[in-house]
Amino acid sequence: MNPLEEKNLIYDWAAQGPRRAQWPSRVMIDDETLRDGLQSPSVTDPPVETKLQILHLMESLGIETADVGLPGAGARQQEAVLLLCREIAKYRMRIQANCAARTLMVDIRPIAEATQLSGVPIEACLFIGSSPIRQYAEEWELDDILRHSGEAITFAVREGLDVMYVTEDTVRSSPEHLRVLLTAAVECGAKRLCLCDTCGAATPDAVYNLVDWVKILLRDIGSPHVGIDWHGHRDRGFDLANTMAAIEAGASRVHGTALGIGERVGNTPIEQILVNLKLLGIRNDDLTRLPDYVRLVSQVTRVTIPVNTPIVGQDAFRTATGVHAAAVIKAQKKGHTWLADRIYSGVPAGWIGRSQKIEIGPMSGNSNVQYYLSSHGIPVTPELTKRIIEEAKKSPRVLTDAEVLDIVRSFASLAT
Repeated sequence: MNPLEEKNLIYDWAAQGPRRAQWPSRVMIDDETLRDGLQSPSVTDPPVETKLQILHLMESLGIETADVGLPGAGARQQEAVLLLCREIAKYRMRIQANCAARTLMVDIRPIAEATQLSGVPIEACLFIGSSPIRQYAEEWELDDILRHSGEAITFAVREGLDVMYVTEDTVRSSPEHLRVLLTAAVECGAKRLCLCDTCGAATPDAVYNLVDWVKILLRDIGSPHVGIDWHGHRDRGFDLANTMAAIEAGASRVHGTALGIGERVGNTPIEQILVNLKLLGIRNDDLTRLPDYVRLVSQVTRVTIPVNTPIVGQDAFRTATGVHAAAVIKAQKKGHTWLADRIYSGVPAGWIGRSQKIEIGPMSGNSNVQYYLSSHGIPVTPELTKRIIEEAKKSPRVLTDAEVLDIVRSFASLAT
């Protein structure tokens, strides 16, 4: 038996017992950073030149589709959409464009125009509220929603656009109303249906039940080929769990944004979707540019990255705890990068171009200091190790590189 085989070192409880997810072999990702992400009340809408850089980083991550804007919102958005689509054409990018639009001709026409001017097909994502609470607030009847939806989808299809029909607040809509709206959308030519947790109100069980119900509906109306999208928000903190439930139930494309930026507290973070799908073997993207992508979005939208953000936060692969550091160091001494990258980490840092980082602080032990000194080319002695540990125990936080090097220099001067 090879002890380094993962199955021998990591027991997978998800593969045992009564609850076992049935994952698909593949699922697509739609990046909403440049549209829904920019609807956050706290972000800065970056210049189009930066959006082009972000688009190229999306491409490097293997993301299939990107919402490049809502051109019906005005001239600035129209210009950005056109330039982004021309960039796709110029570099023959694999990523495909889509645009959001209300179920109004005034929103759909600019999408058709951008398609004609750029030569790039753009999927029209036509959205309208569907839940009873939204109907009551808007003073809509179901027939009003049905009429607007049918006219808009028919118009978009005649303009040569692929259509994704988006029912806002799907998770709080009744099956009776959804059956009417979704069936009509398919009959009018919609190729995809997007189910939305617009207010972040759903739980994973609700999402699974909804997606499964829609999958059965499509089968019953003879349209199993129509794709199912999932679009979630994180008001209750269920965003990633809901996305995974949607995938398990049969969604073939899921949406997210860099850092989860978006309305109110945001959307599902796309970096977490990408890493988890790779961990599950559903996707195998090269994620080494993922930190660059998230960092750029953070900089240009002026949304800071909390240090404890999974995967891309400063502390994601950083430890100063003695027990943790000792285990990582022992793994490294065995000469196995794979082992060192997993002994105290559920996400391999190497996948995203990062590495495990061991620092020195009040909870550190000799292993931390010895590793730090060795990795910085400083001779390790028991006396120097003891001196650094003594100083670290006095500190209320992790020592900076400058502080450690000051201790080293001070010790050296005393020794001479």
